[in-house]
Amino acid sequence: MKLIGIVGTNSNTSTNRKLLQFMRQHFSDQAEIEVCEIKHIPAFDEPEDRQAPAEVQELCEKIAAADGVVIATPEYDHTIPAALKSVIEWISYTTRPLINKPVLIVGASHGLLGTSRAQAHLRQILDAPELKARVLPSSEFLLGHSLAAFDEEGNLVYAHKVKELEEIFEEFQLFVKINQQLVKEHHFKTEQNKAFSWEAASWGGEQA
Repeated sequence: MKLIGIVGTNSNTSTNRKLLQFMRQHFSDQAEIEVCEIKHIPAFDEPEDRQAPAEVQELCEKIAAADGVVIATPEYDHTIPAALKSVIEWISYTTRPLINKPVLIVGASHGLLGTSRAQAHLRQILDAPELKARVLPSSEFLLGHSLAAFDEEGNLVYAHKVKELEEIFEEFQLFVKINQQLVKEHHFKTEQNKAFSWEAASWGGEQA
């Protein structure tokens, strides 16, 4: 199974990066996880030529080729970082590779509560018509006190959180396999969703 792990921040010191790196190593016998950075991707600004930057196109191609996506998001002011929201806007603007793509949301924070509000908000965003990702339901991984959560080798030191992560990742692998069958049987719906436009959905556009 090939997965893409997106570090949902442009911070150089984020523990969400450490979480994805731990997952890549810990689950290496179950899946190949490529950790992708977004800190080099420019802020979303609709280009005049309607061509996304090369960095965006490269990320979209990796998402399209992957069996699933893991997004590790911090929580800033009760929501996801602006850098992550900008990248998602680019993704919805281009080839829309997240449509019907299985997504697992995880998050680490310095405080006690983890990233619960940001994860809830991200679920809402990923359900937008131009995104329509298939987010693993009823499961969230919240890593609090993340500054002390990793040792010098990058291992997650909270044994109960390791067990929790293992259970969620096992569930996500099954979710990916089930979704692959659904998409195979209903491929036309994926193409219809990718053709969505707000112009056609507006009052001046086509009517249902």
